[in-house]
Amino acid sequence: MGDVNTSYVSDHQTWMNEQLEKNPEWVEDQKAGRALWWDKKQDVDSTGRNAASKVPQKPYPYDVNFYGE
Repeated sequence: MGDVNTSYVSDHQTWMNEQLEKNPEWVEDQKAGRALWWDKKQDVDSTGRNAASKVPQKPYPYDVNFYGE
């Protein structure tokens, strides 16, 4: 079980590698997009307030017989 084939590259990864070779500016675009949407400092106070303000969901909201109460 110690022999693991790590040389496999999927069709998608092959395509992505080709596209990145043709469009090297995409790497900077990817970094900018990641910084915009994902790499954010976390604020513990805001996270706590958001968690505390959630309203519990009633069970089965998509049930055709569910009319709410």
